[in-house]
Amino acid sequence: MNRYRLLLPLAVAVLLSACASEPTTPMPAPPATTTQTNAASEESPGPGLRGELIGVAAGADVDLALLGVDMRGRPRALLGQVHLRGNGEALPFHLPLSDRQAPQDLRLELRGRVSQSGRLVQRLPARTIAELKDQDLGSLQLVPAP
Repeated sequence: MNRYRLLLPLAVAVLLSACASEPTTPMPAPPATTTQTNAASEESPGPGLRGELIGVAAGADVDLALLGVDMRGRPRALLGQVHLRGNGEALPFHLPLSDRQAPQDLRLELRGRVSQSGRLVQRLPARTIAELKDQDLGSLQLVPAP
């Protein structure tokens, strides 16, 4: 019993030094994030999902994300995202598509949320995307957040 008490401080010191050292394997980089402003043109280069959001208040922050979701609707993969700022008019967007394949057994969904002064005020109902290809989604209507 006494022998273990003497080893305890040594074990704690080893654990603390292991936690303080640099990780040996690099963490994977998060997916690239694109930021658009109101001055962005509707025609953006490269393949992606395009369209416009209807009903975004001026000055509101908009986050759109293309997600891979499981059968229960839980997000499992982030395939792309874009941040926009509302101008009180129809808000064009371009969400670039990554060159990687869609995850197996996951449904692709475009989801969005609008916040103003840090409070969720609107959302984009989940929209299923059939495949990862360049496409124009047209006008998308936002709904009030519950």
